[in-house]
Order: sequence, then structure tokens, then C-alpha cells
Amino acid sequence: MPTYDYECSACGHQFELFQSITARPQKKCPSCGRATARRLIGAGAGLIFKGSGFYITDYRSDSYKQAAKSESESSGGKKESPGDAKASSEAKSEAKAKPSNGTGRKK
Repeated sequence: MPTYDYECSACGHQFELFQSITARPQKKCPSCGRATARRLIGAGAGLIFKGSGFYITDYRSDSYKQAAKSESESSGGKKESPGDAKASSEAKSEAKAKPSNGTGRKK
């Protein structure tokens, strides 16, 4: 059952009321007793996650897990990261730029 916010138009008193969804809105103000209370439109209840949480990979199907395992085994288990690729390309370009005779001149 939701909790509804109310405000009295006569005295300005604000209060909460725990009611069924099908219950009629409360009219009587508990503070002044007049029938001028109105239900306020609220943002509603937020979604609250408690505990350690969950990840999308926790609920993967067995066929997905098997395909991922076979893919990692077929690639040798080692993937080259973008940083490794950049370092290896830089090393290759430096080797081309430096002359091999040590004098600084080409033969």
C-alpha cells in the first residue's frame, strides 16, 4: 500500500497517510478538523537496491558462456590491448627512423 501526501487548504498542515490504492482521498484535516484536505501529487516511490548488487553477466545463458570460453581459448587466451598495439607500432616506427650504423648518416 502506498503512502500519500496531503495538505490542508485551510490551515496549511501537511501530513502523510498510508492508504490502499482503491481508497478514496482523505478530506478531513487531522489538525484543524475541516474537510479541506487534498491529496498532493508526489514523485512516487523510488527504486531502492539493497545488498551487494548484481551485474548483467551474472545472468548470462550457458550457451553464451560456452561461446565466450571457446572464443578465448581459440585466441590463445591473450588479447593485445590497445596500449600494447600502440607501443609496438611506436617501436617499429622508431626502428625505421634510426640509422643502423650509429653515425647518424645513411650509407
